[in-house]
Amino acid sequence: MSRVEILRLGHRPQRDKRVTTHVCLVARAFGADEVIISTRDENIEKTVNDITSRFGGSFSVKSGVNWKKYIESFNGVKVHLTMYGIPIQDIINEIPRDRDMLVIVGSEKVPGEVYRMVDFNVAITNQPHSEVAALAIFLDRYFGGEELKRKFRGIMRVVPSRDGKNVKVFTREECLNLMRSLGAEDKLINHSTAVADFALKIGRMCNADLPLLECGAILHDIGRIRDNSVSHGITGATILRSMGYPEDLVNIVKRHVGGGIDQEEAQRLGLPETDLMPETIEEKIVCQADNLISGTRKIKLEDILDYYRKKGLNKSVERIRYLHRYLSDLIGMDLDEL
Repeated sequence: MSRVEILRLGHRPQRDKRVTTHVCLVARAFGADEVIISTRDENIEKTVNDITSRFGGSFSVKSGVNWKKYIESFNGVKVHLTMYGIPIQDIINEIPRDRDMLVIVGSEKVPGEVYRMVDFNVAITNQPHSEVAALAIFLDRYFGGEELKRKFRGIMRVVPSRDGKNVKVFTREECLNLMRSLGAEDKLINHSTAVADFALKIGRMCNADLPLLECGAILHDIGRIRDNSVSHGITGATILRSMGYPEDLVNIVKRHVGGGIDQEEAQRLGLPETDLMPETIEEKIVCQADNLISGTRKIKLEDILDYYRKKGLNKSVERIRYLHRYLSDLIGMDLDEL
C-alpha cells in the first residue's frame, strides 16, 4: 500500500506550535502515515506521538529534517498545497494513487524553488485560507472519503454519541476493575485472565486488534456475574451496551458461547437474540480461546470436543472444530501447540 507523508515546511517553534500540531493531528486523522517537520521541535513530536500511542495507529512525527534534501530524495509523487496552484477539482484525478506521496504544507513564505521541485502545485481555493483546512480537504478528496472509515486500534476509544462525550479505556486494568465492581469472584477473574493471555498469543500472530481483543477476552464472561446459563453471553452484552461500550466489544461477549450459536439453535433455546455466530477475527479468537481454557488450564481440542459430544451437542462440536482449524491455518500452527 502506498504511503502518504506530510512535510511541514518553515515551522517556527515560537509562533507555529499550535497550528503545526493541528497539521499533525489532521494528517493522522485523515489517513497520512507520517509528518516530517523541517525545524526541530521535540515538544510537538512528544505531544503527537503520545496521542498516537493512546488513540492508536502507526502514525509518527519527526522533526529537524533538511527539507530540500528530503524533497529531492523522495521517491514518489510530490504535491505542494498553495493558493497559487491549480484548483483541486481540476487536478485531483491526475494525482496517482499507486505511488507514495509527499504533501508539502508551508508555514512562512515558501521558497520559490519548492514550486519547481514538485509534480503538482494544488490549490484548495485561490484565496487566503488555513493550511490545516487545506490539508484536511486535500486528503479527503485524495482518499475519496474512505479515510473516514479507518479504525484506530488504541487503548482510548471514542464511542459516537448524540448527546455528550463517551470515551472508553481499553486496558486490562480497566476491564478487571469493571468486573470486580460488578461483583465478579476470583475464580471468574482468573479464568478471564487466562483466556485473555491465550487470546493475545493468537492475536499477535494474525494482526488482530489487540486492545479490543484483550478487553473482549477479559469481559467475555461478565454476564456470568448475573446469569450462569447459556444466555450469559447475551446478558454480558446487555450489561456492556447499557454502559455505553462499542458494539465491536459487545459482540465479542455476545458471540463467544460454545463455537457460536446459530439461529435455529438460538430459537430452540429460547434466546432473545439470534445473531450469535462469531464473525470478526477478534470474536473468533475469544470464542476459541475460551473453549481451550478450562478454569485457568490450557486443554487440547479433543478434550473440549469430547465434552460437547457427551452432551450430544454435535453442531457445537463441528463449529469448534472449524474455529480451531481456521485459526490454526491463519497463524500457521496448530492452536494445540501454542
